[in-house]
Amino acid sequence: MEEINRCSWARDDVLMQQYHDREWGVPLTDSRALWEKLMLDGFQAGLSWRIILKKREALRQAFCGFEPTLVAAFTAEDIERLVVNPEIIRSRSKITAVVNNARAFLRMQAAGEDFSSWIWSRIGGKPIQHLGPIPTSSPLSTQISKELKQRGFSFVGPVIVYAWMEATGLINSHHPDCFRRSVG
Repeated sequence: MEEINRCSWARDDVLMQQYHDREWGVPLTDSRALWEKLMLDGFQAGLSWRIILKKREALRQAFCGFEPTLVAAFTAEDIERLVVNPEIIRSRSKITAVVNNARAFLRMQAAGEDFSSWIWSRIGGKPIQHLGPIPTSSPLSTQISKELKQRGFSFVGPVIVYAWMEATGLINSHHPDCFRRSVG
């Protein structure tokens, strides 16, 4: 049986392999899906991505399928309800950021800024092909983080933004020998 070459982080865990093989690094152009991934990357801060994958469906339920219009309407009572939900990551700051970021997303929309068009324009409309050691952030992720914060987003630091850009195929960081390298 021939072994498949994967990125090193996806070699030993079936859940991580499935995520790597099916989703990670596949270019996303849907604004809502891009926003959802950014929110999940915010939840991942300080935790392993494996935890997020295990809790992703519960997070989707808790946040109404990450539909920004619904999440933006969350109240203080909704936040309190989520803070005690044992199925999700119960970080008040992360939960509050998702609600805040839904509102920022909608403000961008109302101003005529499509989230997908906005982020893809920052990289010239096609995935950046990264080779070499993978940084945790870059000057570009720092700039995008700054621009998101100027638009009212929170919990979107340069490290979170860089991981999000990799996950959504804005940056192709698959190892050169990885069978998924050509996804971008």
